[in-house]
Amino acid sequence: MRLIALLLALSVAGHAQYRQPHAAAISQKLKKLNFLGSVLYVAAHPDDENTRVIAYLANERLATTAYLSMTRGDGGQNLIGPEIRDELGLIRTQELLAARRIDGGLQFFTRANDFGFSKNVNETLSVWGKDVVLSDVVRVIRQFQPDVIINRFPPDERAGHGHHTASAVLSLEAFNLAARPSAFKELAHLKPWQPARIYLNTGRFFSNTVDENTPGVTVLNVGGYNTLLGKSYSEIAAESRSQHKSQGFGSSGRRGNANEFFELAGGKPAHHDIFDGINTTWTRLKGGEMVIPLVEKAIKDFNPEKPHEIIPQLLLVRKAIQGVEESVWKHRKLEEVNQLIRDCLGLFAEVTAGRFWVSPGDRVNFSFEVINRSPANVVLLSLQGRGVALDTVLKKKLDFNEGLIFRADKTISREEFSDPYWLREPHGTGIFTVNDESLIGKPENDPALQVTATFDVMGEPLELTLPVVFKWTDPVRGELYRPVEVTPPVFVNLQQGAMVFPSDQPVEVPVTLKPVRPERQRGTLRLEVPEGWRCEPEAHHYELAVQEEQVKVFRLFPPAYPSTGRITAVAQADDQKFFRSVKTISYDHIPVQTLMPPAQLNVARIDLKKEGNRIGYIRGAGDDIPAALRNMGYEVWEMRDDEVTTDNLRMLDAVVVGVRAVNTNDRIGILMKALLQYVQEGGTLVMQYNTTARLESSAFAPYPLTLSRTRVTEEDAEVRFLLPDHPVLNHPNKITAADFSGWVQERGLYFPGTWDSAYDAVLSMNDTGEPPANGSLLVARYGKGWFVYTGLSFFRQLPEGVPGAYRLFANLVSLRSTNNNTVPEVNRNKKSGRRRN
Repeated sequence: MRLIALLLALSVAGHAQYRQPHAAAISQKLKKLNFLGSVLYVAAHPDDENTRVIAYLANERLATTAYLSMTRGDGGQNLIGPEIRDELGLIRTQELLAARRIDGGLQFFTRANDFGFSKNVNETLSVWGKDVVLSDVVRVIRQFQPDVIINRFPPDERAGHGHHTASAVLSLEAFNLAARPSAFKELAHLKPWQPARIYLNTGRFFSNTVDENTPGVTVLNVGGYNTLLGKSYSEIAAESRSQHKSQGFGSSGRRGNANEFFELAGGKPAHHDIFDGINTTWTRLKGGEMVIPLVEKAIKDFNPEKPHEIIPQLLLVRKAIQGVEESVWKHRKLEEVNQLIRDCLGLFAEVTAGRFWVSPGDRVNFSFEVINRSPANVVLLSLQGRGVALDTVLKKKLDFNEGLIFRADKTISREEFSDPYWLREPHGTGIFTVNDESLIGKPENDPALQVTATFDVMGEPLELTLPVVFKWTDPVRGELYRPVEVTPPVFVNLQQGAMVFPSDQPVEVPVTLKPVRPERQRGTLRLEVPEGWRCEPEAHHYELAVQEEQVKVFRLFPPAYPSTGRITAVAQADDQKFFRSVKTISYDHIPVQTLMPPAQLNVARIDLKKEGNRIGYIRGAGDDIPAALRNMGYEVWEMRDDEVTTDNLRMLDAVVVGVRAVNTNDRIGILMKALLQYVQEGGTLVMQYNTTARLESSAFAPYPLTLSRTRVTEEDAEVRFLLPDHPVLNHPNKITAADFSGWVQERGLYFPGTWDSAYDAVLSMNDTGEPPANGSLLVARYGKGWFVYTGLSFFRQLPEGVPGAYRLFANLVSLRSTNNNTVPEVNRNKKSGRRRN
């Protein structure tokens, strides 16, 4: 049948694989067709959103609800692995998308980078670039066109974080600017939009005096129970919030009434409901009144055992929607009704590729499976590819529950690689570089390869845009999917993120060639090195068989003088150069993620000395400290809990405990007994930072100390030496102020606030305008050995190759060599640490 011009393609959101909904979910979707109201929730980070409010609005009120997060959470900590910065931001992006799939919301972002904890809004807006992020917020408002905006945080210091405050400041300004045609010339193509009102989601965190009688406050009971879904909105919210696993935000469900308070911050006052005075029916659109009775009839006629029976009615609904005036609601509801038609058909349509990585020009085997699980008359008319050379006319009738399965080899026509769009270009501290403006605001890339399947359903057209995915069966977890991504034909991987050279002696640098294209590849591999550095050989020639990885080793010679720089591995085949590495991130709660950063390695020739040879490492939440220790020349034993025994510890020169081990390891209290005995006998124990929440043991130190939330966020804050003669500042490396230059993101976090006089507070530092914080590095003699507790962010500095951080950390793990030394009493400042920071 001839396709009409107004046909709307139905897109599967992001990389989430379509799942056939049950009848109760279809009933819920039918009801949503007749509600035309929308809400935009605004905050700063993944996990800031109120999932209970989003779940209630999306599933009880049936409002189109979205969350705008200013950042992707790149500057936070990671409870589940070693990924930080850009890699953590990618994880937290996917955790937000997983949360939205549960609570029913949509997701948006600005280009702002989470540069770490910020103590004031002026710093945040300066680092981000206020106008850039403000334009992004205006862009999202104009595109999404919310009736109501809800801010999570107030626009002042009560928000507790500069990013939190900034999210409210920007949202309030954008609330008015979005309606001004003259605001932001680059957004002139977007229709101005004025939301009806903007709220602060007031809670006891901000005010304990707010209740339903407070002027300007609207109260909603969001604790209801949804009989169709079989859950309360608080239970749905807990499942959603529990997706923020990297932040340790697992939540338990609650039941019963639960009030949320919304304090008017701008726009038209409301008396009883946030939608007061807003037309949320089809009559808000010219011609929309014809849609209402058609949807009501579909709801009335819906038979959960025979959902296909309302497809003729849904086709009438779609035709009526196509006749209303142009608006965001027209396209939004056309997408919803097309989805409902697919749902009621039980129409399964899937395209899988034989490989999850493909390269431009590759011939790839694709599998197609289509099945109509209803008696309705359905014909598959055609398949058309995006990113793959596919344009096929089929006109194949799909008989009831008879699968159509076939395969075909097709050529990859997409040239652009499919790494995350905001990470394709180098970026600064505050903002991501996005050259394609159409991508701004989107949570992730569209699928790299897509196939548009066109059907005839009872004489009417239906288009489904299907992501091309890779599918496999795990023997434990069953059927699994991951995105298909377009990559270079060969990756070049350097094995470390940073390398330090303590002398002018060469070090071997292995480079792994990882082919993607399933054919023999030949070329030349080189290292591009900074001035003053050289490598041998100058180049390696390679020939890769199908699926064969090779490791080529260069000898890298540093200069005789201190020098820092970056090397790049480049493979050249004919006239093409390939310099991308590959990093995959795989956790059960999110889809597999692929990053393709440049194959680069930070290198530093520094004056670095060390004592001892073998270091034990006890894992915490996850960090790359073991790699850094090996970089220094140590042998590292990454110890399992059952290996932390007195006899094993006696073989070690020092033991390092990973970040947040006291928060994450439920056996830490037992392990500490052996660890402290090891210290008593002459060993050195270095414990990295822990947070104040969810401590698995209070006995993690030989003498009393109390953790606090004190942190120094200015990475260039002055560092003062309280005990300049202390061994940690003198042996084997003489530490000076220069060793604290070039640090990234922060000095440290969660410093102890009070501590016993047995500890030496070695350093003092503070952010601008704040009192000195002296708890960043505490050192104590215990028996014959040394105990170190440090909140300095070595977990950020060492992977970046910061020279001074390497030198200071080498001193910490070398303390055992100073066991016969004493700290001069004249410079000990016992009382400096007993104050609260």
